[in-house]
Amino acid sequence: MRGSRRYKHVIETPDPGKWELAGYEESLPISEKSNPITRELDKADPNQMVQLLRDCDAEIFQEEDEAIIHYKRLYSESILQTVGDIAKRVQDIIENPDDGLIVLSGCGTSGRLALLLANSFNHLLQGLHRKPCYTYIIAGGDRSIVVAQEAPEDSPMLGAQELERVCAGKKKVIYLGISCSLSAPFIAGQLDFCMKNLDVFLPVLVGFNPVCTARNERIKGWTSTFRQVAERMQSLHDTQQGFVLNPAIGPEGICCSSRMKGGSATKILLETLFLVAHKASSNVEVTEKCLLEILRTYERAHKVTYAHSKKIAALLKQSATSLQKKGHLYILGWGTLGMMAIMEAAECVPAFHSDWRDVRGFINGGYQTMENKEGDLTSLGAEFAVSHEDFVKSVLPSISETDTFLFLFTIDDELSEVEKLVDLVKEKTSNIFAVSHATAGQYLPNSTKKLIPNIISITWPILFLEYEGAFIQKFQRELSSKWILNTVTSGAHVLKGQVYRNFPVDFRISNNKHFHRAVSILQRLTGHSQTRCREALLQSIHGEQILSDQTKNTEISRHVEVASLKNNVLPMAIVSSLRNCSVQEAKTRLDSSVTVRAAIEASFNVPGRKRGAESTEEEGRSR
Repeated sequence: MRGSRRYKHVIETPDPGKWELAGYEESLPISEKSNPITRELDKADPNQMVQLLRDCDAEIFQEEDEAIIHYKRLYSESILQTVGDIAKRVQDIIENPDDGLIVLSGCGTSGRLALLLANSFNHLLQGLHRKPCYTYIIAGGDRSIVVAQEAPEDSPMLGAQELERVCAGKKKVIYLGISCSLSAPFIAGQLDFCMKNLDVFLPVLVGFNPVCTARNERIKGWTSTFRQVAERMQSLHDTQQGFVLNPAIGPEGICCSSRMKGGSATKILLETLFLVAHKASSNVEVTEKCLLEILRTYERAHKVTYAHSKKIAALLKQSATSLQKKGHLYILGWGTLGMMAIMEAAECVPAFHSDWRDVRGFINGGYQTMENKEGDLTSLGAEFAVSHEDFVKSVLPSISETDTFLFLFTIDDELSEVEKLVDLVKEKTSNIFAVSHATAGQYLPNSTKKLIPNIISITWPILFLEYEGAFIQKFQRELSSKWILNTVTSGAHVLKGQVYRNFPVDFRISNNKHFHRAVSILQRLTGHSQTRCREALLQSIHGEQILSDQTKNTEISRHVEVASLKNNVLPMAIVSSLRNCSVQEAKTRLDSSVTVRAAIEASFNVPGRKRGAESTEEEGRSR
């Protein structure tokens, strides 16, 4: 039974989950555990999927329960205190920006969010006639905003070099390194650089695992593990020379997919921190009440968004139908909602090994609206064409009735532009949806309602919080759109057969983290030892039924290099392990199966074999 809550919540947060119990997948960090809520996600219908993922997202706001395991949570006193302490240091930079800088850095989703947040708070400052002082770093550079570049995440030296370049000449820098699972070598290298230069840098590590479960594997060409770097950061915390901000938010709805809850929690946590700092610079005292007021606006966003669950489920179902029929999901957004569309599309490729054409995002004004440092990247190839004009020119002529369209906008956007694009699309397909955001008292014109048959109309209450209130509402709309997009694309790929239970079973193995994740998922599904699962993965990567000593002793980076260019690496390893057959036979079975999930399910049903995920769980309970 749940103990009493310290705070009044806008939403009904879940009671502690099974994942919090001692012995539940105890060798894994929280971010890599499977969430018991979504254990049967692959058997759910679209309406059930939305409800299950809604409940997973609500865990972000769950309070700690010391009667089970003492995980620090978003509302824990120590986390709120740390947010307040960092906010005071941010305030100093805001008020004295000439020689100062606030750097947000991340890989993949975290880096895209770094761009979004840096731009948002620079705009907030400009509106107050203050000097912008935020900037971002994303591993792999600006091309990673649009097209996933996973390999640069593995280089601590590259991270340190990029940080040094960005901060050249600055005398005071607050660095916030985001690594949801406390694992990215790129971020470890930057933290290490900061700790060697504490006269200039205040380093902050942001993630969602306890430090004791940070990744502890050796980093190629480097002297430390991520855990060792995190432990050094923890030792700086007491003297406030550095901070670790790492509330537990529970496992992801789709196992290990930190683009989902990890990304949402990053946005909530850092926007709250920066808003508090900006309020403090306007002579508002930083108090717990102030923090709670802001956090509750995000809880309200959860409640308002998932009040539209049935319509979200309809969009999910149609998107899945398109993907199953070799069609596409196109997401066209305005302003920062266009940025959410581009983020979502970029993330589907590594998460589900999808083709970059399957899910695409477009933003009005293209790179000018995105405000990335390197400017227009369209010349790099068709994948980088992201403006609405690019869509009309290169995509519109080839769309068909099997494609699905989602338009993301606010009533304050240029609705005539929305209607014009919808008119063009309607000539090709009837599968048209929209998410429109309005403030109480605003209404969609009838012309827009008649044109778009399926509209998720989200109305937000008016916020009387002076200047920052407009930004809080913008942040709510972005988060709401992110939750909808995460749910729709994840659910669509589940229905397409890319997920078994809640395990992603066909992601692209494109860096060190993904290699270890693939081995871990193999272990949990087959019940085999880590050594045996690693060998099965290597057999699948290299096509060797009997591994040579050279292959066994090769650096992981080389295995990743080969795996990143191949399809069905993890599915072949799973099927061959379950059936005790050759990789070639596994490939043949996958090729003849309707979906990856169906091939795995059939392999579990081979007469005489135990179901690995269930048997290993029983062992965990009996320890």
